[in-house]
Amino acid sequence: MTDDSRPAPVERATPETPGRAPSARRRTIAEQSTELRIAIMRLSRRLRQERTETELSGSQFSTLGWISTEGPLTIGRLAELEHVTAPSMNRTVNCLVESGYATRTTSPDDGRKVIVSATAAGESIVLETRRRRDAWLSKRFTTLTPAERETLAEATTILRRLTTQ
Repeated sequence: MTDDSRPAPVERATPETPGRAPSARRRTIAEQSTELRIAIMRLSRRLRQERTETELSGSQFSTLGWISTEGPLTIGRLAELEHVTAPSMNRTVNCLVESGYATRTTSPDDGRKVIVSATAAGESIVLETRRRRDAWLSKRFTTLTPAERETLAEATTILRRLTTQ
């Protein structure tokens, strides 16, 4: 911290520092965090536009994605993964079941637990949406230099680490 209790500025690259953006001033960690948050949110919003034409909400698609990736899951586990309450997840699962994208079965180990699985239609939506999103992003990657792609590969590792802290 500096004497005035603000976070110490983080040095930005200058034109003399290859591979880094020039800057008129040094940015604080808070400023860098804000810029990163805005960039990630804009990218995320743009990627969400690349999806199949369905009536699914974002949370319904995300839940279906978890089931598709992880296999059959309990409502409690889905609620944990989505950071919502079990009753809220139950409503989401009800919509998926009513739309024909998921099924509910009773757990063979514990009759009180409900297991949610994706149907073939649900799997198809997830796979097609992922294909579209990957294609959109891959097309943009081709416009980057090898050094920029390497920087993004390194950033991906760091971003994954941030999500688990």
